[in-house]
Amino acid sequence: MATFISKKLIALMCVSVTVISGLCLPENLIIPVKGATSNDWNHQTFWYSPWGASGVHKGIDIFGKRHQQVISPISGFVIFSGELRRGGHAIAILGPKWRIHYIAHLQTRDISVGSWVTQGDNIATLGDSGNALGKQPHVHYSIMTLVPYLWLIDFEEQGFKKAFYLNPHQKLKSADF
Repeated sequence: MATFISKKLIALMCVSVTVISGLCLPENLIIPVKGATSNDWNHQTFWYSPWGASGVHKGIDIFGKRHQQVISPISGFVIFSGELRRGGHAIAILGPKWRIHYIAHLQTRDISVGSWVTQGDNIATLGDSGNALGKQPHVHYSIMTLVPYLWLIDFEEQGFKKAFYLNPHQKLKSADF
């Protein structure tokens, strides 16, 4: 019985250390489109409504040229690399602070699920896939947190989801170089 309890305690401690370590890792983002600056997106489009089938725009669109290199904004594990109906070719990377960095409307994807990427690695090329087909080439960039920020909830459309989506513009404005 004591061995069972000590194994549970050790497992709980390991999980706790892992979660806390992930929250403590620094997150210094870079713009995911190589050569882009903050002039390449509209700073007001995060949580803009109405926005197509999703109702609210939960990220920013960073514009560029078709086939322009898309780079990893953070270091982390690729948890999705595939095709979605609305997002087209898309990639999701789990990075520091237990945040998922979602990049969509890509022309090509150069990484696979389970890969480790380092900040600045080439991961894809810019395009217009998914529901962006025929529009100016861009990437949709969203940041989602697995640890909800309950104080961000408000009464706007889908305001409860603000606990899980962070404004990429706010995170990137200091990354402009």
